[in-house]
Amino acid sequence: MTREKRLIPYKVLEVMETVKEKIPEGIELVKAPAVWEKSNYGEGVVVAVIDTGIDKEHPDLKERIIGGKDFTNTGDFQDDNGHGTHVCGTILASINKVGVVGVAPKASILALKALNGQGQGEIDWINGALEYAINWQGPNEETVSVISLSLGGPPDEAEHKLIQRALKKDILVVCAAGNSGDGRHDTDELDYPGAYPEVVEVGAVDLSRNLADFSNTNDEIDLVAPGVDILSTYPGNKYARLSGTSMATPHVSGAAALLKVIAEQDFGRKLTEAELYAQLVKSTEDLGISKKAQGNGLLNLTIADQRAEKSIKITIESENLKLPSKSVVMEY
Repeated sequence: MTREKRLIPYKVLEVMETVKEKIPEGIELVKAPAVWEKSNYGEGVVVAVIDTGIDKEHPDLKERIIGGKDFTNTGDFQDDNGHGTHVCGTILASINKVGVVGVAPKASILALKALNGQGQGEIDWINGALEYAINWQGPNEETVSVISLSLGGPPDEAEHKLIQRALKKDILVVCAAGNSGDGRHDTDELDYPGAYPEVVEVGAVDLSRNLADFSNTNDEIDLVAPGVDILSTYPGNKYARLSGTSMATPHVSGAAALLKVIAEQDFGRKLTEAELYAQLVKSTEDLGISKKAQGNGLLNLTIADQRAEKSIKITIESENLKLPSKSVVMEY
């Protein structure tokens, strides 16, 4: 069996030199801006991205980098591919009057380069990055809350055990489902680590909320997010539109950062991994398609509040019903 992981195949649709600051369509679709104030924009949450690195000088990203490390033996976690920079931008590109804005624009990135410029990485590189993320501690005793993995390959026992260790340390692991879909919801396509039962496996929809034809389907899909024609950061201070479940995954990783802040404010304590996962599941909208395709549904960060408001309204209306003081029995 191969000892290599790779980027899940994706498409580069367009590369742009500059972009006037905008909130990308995918960020709007998952309703991130509606919860920014309540979540303090994800501030204080560290997301570890295991990928091709990051453009360390990109204006939308450089203030968000809390640390980084190379595992590909180049000695530098600078992105020489583009994929990692794009993923990071969707998670947390800053609000700074230029470029794009991410889901959680005040969260922090731990950029771990475990894939080379060709998008390939030895399993030992991936596992080294996983172990580093699990054990990492920042300058102010920060720890990783979310690990984001937009890569795939065959299963590996050591990798699986590391992911299980991450969960025991209350780290949510978010993974791309893969882009081997055949357009049918009744067939299984499996890429790992996405297909491990312990991770949050993310499929892709387009900006019209339709399942992407390339999105893997299987029993482990947890939810779907925008993954077609996604605008984000790109190396060289550029921007690009890419498609793939790799692009859906960071929407969920960023959303987890926002939900963690909101829920911990509400509960007055730290969340467990299982509790953070539950918050994600509550923040999904059923698309009316197979569970093997959508899991719990489309990521929607306002849907839980909408359900709560509807429940309160129904309760109030029920209490206001005017019932007769005496029952009338009809005799036949």
